[in-house]
Amino acid sequence: MGNNGNGFLGFLAGGAIGVMLGVLFAPDKGSSTRKKVLDEALLVKNELSEKASDIIENLESSLNNKEFLEEQLDSMLTNVSYKADDLIEYLENKLTLLKEKNKSYQRKSNIDPNTSID
Repeated sequence: MGNNGNGFLGFLAGGAIGVMLGVLFAPDKGSSTRKKVLDEALLVKNELSEKASDIIENLESSLNNKEFLEEQLDSMLTNVSYKADDLIEYLENKLTLLKEKNKSYQRKSNIDPNTSID
């Protein structure tokens, strides 16, 4: 936005300087010069209006894009959270099964669970 602001100010300054130089060096009659100045001023006004509209459109587009990205991020984080819960539940179930198998193997081999294997 800072770059657009500088360009906008430069555009204004250039337009104003152009109008002043046009008035100073105009070989025409006063009424003709005033008409040219008015036409040039209207042209600058229209260009400024278009530039302002473009800036507003860009800002609105950026805001809409930001809101869309925030919604997408929230949705993704929610999905990841649910998937993490599913994964934790799956791993807990696997751990329970492994513990049961381990107890079964220990019973079959009559190994004292308090004895370390070194």
